[in-house]
Amino acid sequence: MSRWRPYPRYKNSGVEWLGKTPAHWSIQKLKHISSVEYSGVDKHKRDEEQPVRLCNYVDVYYNDYITDDLELMRATASTDEIKNFTLRGSDIIITKDSETWDDIAVPAYVPSDLEGVLCGYHLALIRPDEQIVSGKYLFRSFSARGINDQFRVAANGITRYGLGKYWLENSVFPVPSLPEQRAIAAFLDRETARIDALVEKQERLIALLQEKRAALISHAVTRGLDPDVVMKDSGTPWLGEIPAHWELVRLKFLTKKPLQYGANEAAQINDPDLPRYIRITDISEDGSLRENTFRSLPFEAAADYLLEPGDLLLARSGATVGKSFMYQESWGTACYAGYLIRFRPDLTVVEPRFILYFVNSPAYWSWLSSIFIQATIQNVSAEKYANLLVPVPPLVEQRAIAAHLDRETAKTDALVAKAQEIIGRLQEYRTALISAAVTGKIDVR
Repeated sequence: MSRWRPYPRYKNSGVEWLGKTPAHWSIQKLKHISSVEYSGVDKHKRDEEQPVRLCNYVDVYYNDYITDDLELMRATASTDEIKNFTLRGSDIIITKDSETWDDIAVPAYVPSDLEGVLCGYHLALIRPDEQIVSGKYLFRSFSARGINDQFRVAANGITRYGLGKYWLENSVFPVPSLPEQRAIAAFLDRETARIDALVEKQERLIALLQEKRAALISHAVTRGLDPDVVMKDSGTPWLGEIPAHWELVRLKFLTKKPLQYGANEAAQINDPDLPRYIRITDISEDGSLRENTFRSLPFEAAADYLLEPGDLLLARSGATVGKSFMYQESWGTACYAGYLIRFRPDLTVVEPRFILYFVNSPAYWSWLSSIFIQATIQNVSAEKYANLLVPVPPLVEQRAIAAHLDRETAKTDALVAKAQEIIGRLQEYRTALISAAVTGKIDVR
């Protein structure tokens, strides 16, 4: 922040976490500078109500600005709901619930009136008193460290955290003069736009690297490593040609035991001395296990579902259907939950890592898409997985392909990790800049 000077004079704010603020700023409770309403407008359609569009939780969580061009859910609302929750210019909407305490009060700003668009359930509608506070300045303030920490501390719950209206209304905000608020908001618009452009550039790089990784895997597990190999038609539209000496084998013939569903047990125990209970939510995007979601099962409940090194878990329904995870001994004793299906490879005919790469290939996802075309619910049973056709080279070639992909994907993954690290630093700087500006640590006038 050395690019910007501090204010010439400061005073003690009287708020411990805020410390000193510019001498001419005031400290105000939110209820004294805006109205706060918790929305109860649900997603249902009722004949006796009027058609509306709803700004819902995900719209706020994933967008800084709520504008008319967003694809918003259509629902109905009563006359009173339309009167109280139609969005107006300068409104701020925040998420008042979250699955974690540290992800609460995410804000979005409404730049202009949105006739027929209402604030939906699980959200708080904050309408600033524009004689005292600028909506854009207040929106930025919600993202600042310290200010946002008030809501994290106040959020309570066990499986889901909620922010009580009392705590929101009585949260405190530093308030400069209106012209100064507008100057701070304009400064942050400019600076965050520059940061966001750099983030977008890194995100495009990640997308290209991931495309390259997918193409690399696809070529290796469906065509092999020999560019001169003789090819044959697999007879399967989503697979195309495969090397002439490869076989096309159903997954059920590559397994030591029939594919098996996991345990239908509640995930209530957190005892590291018991077998870890792996659920689909425990599996991260990079194929590892999240430590912050650890749960375990008693040995007697886990006995029939214990995993062996090389076991592959496949998600069978919902938004994560098709997702895969390979168990390694380094994870410790573990079992798995009912929304996962275990494939235990027959090591005499198949290399587990080759299968893992295959179920991360575009060909595999094309197979899944062909199933979903005929189904209203995305669900892949053990029987369907068992009949998945897998192109299978000789075992020695499988191992060579897996080793090749281990090396090459490691290079791509390192570049992706670097880009993600840059994004993390940019986002951290963005938050720090907003915090410094709206708490008066830097003078941006």
